[in-house]
Amino acid sequence: MRRFVANLPGTIRPLPGDLFDSRCPPGWPTAALDYLVYCAAATGHDESAYRATYVDGLNHVLSWLALHGQRPRRLLFVSSTGVYGQCDGEWVDEDSPTLPSGFSGRLLLEAERLLLDSGHPASVIRLAGIYGPGRQWLLSQVRQGYRVAEEPALYGNRIHADDAAGLLAFLLAADARGETLADCYLGVDDEPAPLHEVVGWLRQRLGVTLQVEENIVRRSASKRCSNARARALGWSPLYPSYREGYEALIAATG
Repeated sequence: MRRFVANLPGTIRPLPGDLFDSRCPPGWPTAALDYLVYCAAATGHDESAYRATYVDGLNHVLSWLALHGQRPRRLLFVSSTGVYGQCDGEWVDEDSPTLPSGFSGRLLLEAERLLLDSGHPASVIRLAGIYGPGRQWLLSQVRQGYRVAEEPALYGNRIHADDAAGLLAFLLAADARGETLADCYLGVDDEPAPLHEVVGWLRQRLGVTLQVEENIVRRSASKRCSNARARALGWSPLYPSYREGYEALIAATG
């Protein structure tokens, strides 16, 4: 379901609809639904946009399911590792305290709780920084001379877009086989890494010599997220670290 479906591949059956509208889309299926994946992106960076997308939008979808008496086998909600507030390089897993400092993390937690309290079988997937085709912000910044201080180390977590989609598909398939799923999984690669290390590797790989004079840091969070729970279920990323993922992205985009 999307507001604008013209660009969807022909293999996908489109459903025009707007998460911001409480009215059920006219084309909403009336038959039983096997699975529902809620994977939305906020249309803005302010608090109202986040609430409308993640809390109100999810509430609308749950009401549409109730309207049609539909109970999918499981609902998946795509959240973010931004719900964690750790900033000293700590290791984080699904049971770690969630104390976000910003409104985005707080609203995602509110949406997660809305889903898990809905009465539907559900799992939350907290993805780290997604990169891949069309998501090349860091590559662009490195080419412009992006500079990051080595001390203190600023740990970051990431996942290639193909692995993010692959994890969702893996969880759906596991549930369909009758495996018991947890209520939360972290979607990250195998190797959290200091941002300066990632930037240094990209500079060398791209042959970039330009470097700005001052350090540029756009975030303060620093944590190392573990994918052990997803791996224990049998999932493994195609791109286990930033090196394999960015190598493939650079090769594909030149």
